Amino acid sequence: MSEKKAWLTRYPESIAKELDIPNKPLGHILKETVEKYPTHNALSFFGRKISYQELNALALAFTSALQQNQVQKGDRVAIMLPNCPQYVISYYGILTAGAIVTQVNPMLVEREIEYILKDSGAETIVVLDAFYPRVKSVQAQSNLKNIIVVSLQPSGNDFSPDRSFESFLTEGNGNVLPIAMDPENDIAVLQYTGGTTGRSKGAMLTHRNVLANVLQSHEFFKHELDVGKERCLTVIPLFHVFGMTSCMNLSIYIAAESILLPRFELEEVLTTIKTEQPTFFPGVPTMYVAITNHPHAEDYGINSIKSCNSGSAPMPVELLREFEGKTGAKILEGYGLSEASPTTHCNPPFADRKTGSVGIGMPSTEYKIVDLATGTVEVQAGELGEVIIKGPQVMKGYWNMSEETANTLRDGWLYTGDIAKVDEDGYLYIVDRKKDLIIASGFNIYPRDIEEVLYEHPAVQEAVCIGVPDLYRGEDVKAVIVLKAGKTATEEEMIRYCKENMAAYKVPRHVEFREQLPKTNVGKILRRALRDEVKNK
Repeated sequence: MSEKKAWLTRYPESIAKELDIPNKPLGHILKETVEKYPTHNALSFFGRKISYQELNALALAFTSALQQNQVQKGDRVAIMLPNCPQYVISYYGILTAGAIVTQVNPMLVEREIEYILKDSGAETIVVLDAFYPRVKSVQAQSNLKNIIVVSLQPSGNDFSPDRSFESFLTEGNGNVLPIAMDPENDIAVLQYTGGTTGRSKGAMLTHRNVLANVLQSHEFFKHELDVGKERCLTVIPLFHVFGMTSCMNLSIYIAAESILLPRFELEEVLTTIKTEQPTFFPGVPTMYVAITNHPHAEDYGINSIKSCNSGSAPMPVELLREFEGKTGAKILEGYGLSEASPTTHCNPPFADRKTGSVGIGMPSTEYKIVDLATGTVEVQAGELGEVIIKGPQVMKGYWNMSEETANTLRDGWLYTGDIAKVDEDGYLYIVDRKKDLIIASGFNIYPRDIEEVLYEHPAVQEAVCIGVPDLYRGEDVKAVIVLKAGKTATEEEMIRYCKENMAAYKVPRHVEFREQLPKTNVGKILRRALRDEVKNK
């Protein structure tokens, strides 16, 4: 333990100690839960309940079918599904076969799908029928041999000669061939980065990486989560690394019931909360924005939720206060990235929660802030720099990208590309992405500083700031704002408000109002899409 982390002695011993990560494949967590809680509900999907015993049997049937179709250890098998039982069945079936789960975002267009299929070399894909035409259109340019089609409701579509998920399950012979696994080196998941900062890269997450993050999360929250008694509202996409670990895998590890929803639709989410009474709800800020602004959120029994783990994007301070004041649920903001399976930090349930911070490191996680120029000199508490991370959850590297791997993984440290600071207690504060930094007249401007102020304005529902070219200053700040329903504001009013609440060099020169902001499938605001709009004008 480095001298920098002496503050950890104030917290429970489990947070400071090195976790013992067992040398076993990730898929064993399902096997072990089935042995202890066979009849407990594993999944709930629009009223349909699947027990752990049933889930395991279906996953093994999927494994057997893969093996009968000559899928070997190390082969990549793609999943292109929304949250549904077939996703979980496929995921664990692939792992047990020793193959590599290759996550494909269903929102991708043909060009992007083709890139991931070709880059990964996947020969098998499990895809929703609604997305099937996109996959079929690029099959000839890929290595795809097996297309397994999932239908969530009866349809008249004929996908011959490709097969349905149900028929594929019958292709096994009832036996599963044992596969020798090396959890530390064998890849469990190819997690493609969203591509919001450039060409999408496949983060190679080993069985040990993903398992470690599940165990780290459990150790961190073990006094908040009762094994065999929790219900997780799983609306974050499982193909996103946050949903994969914090919803699906953690739920299976603690024998919780995952309440699956394929997308975030406010009324559907609130109705599900009312009927299913989930106890924890990993989410992202835009989800909490929507719930907070619903006039009757309290009527849906939102108080069944004990905790909300917020990730994927910074949580505006004002939003956090408003959500908690209205619902009574506690939000613990955390931080992570695809390359770390994903969680590295979270506000602790057992110690101070510091508003605006993403908390302290997970067990067995080291981190420090280094200078932006060289990335080699550790800066003092309170000073800004790039946060770098070391721990068992950090990826093996990028698939087929040795140069990018070497740039990102240096001397065992993961260089995140995020500008941050730590305080004297070791709490981490994410300021911005290095690439989001706005430089105007020589001043470094961090968009989040401005966005925090904008979120405090009573008319603002969502806000994002970007740099736009300016011949004199280099860049100007532009704010793009979504107003709350029934509220009005003008550009002049917002600029005047900013002048009253921040340094002059930070004040936006341009303000644009929109009905909605471009977002990823998880609800993360796509700052790059706004910058591209400006660039292409």
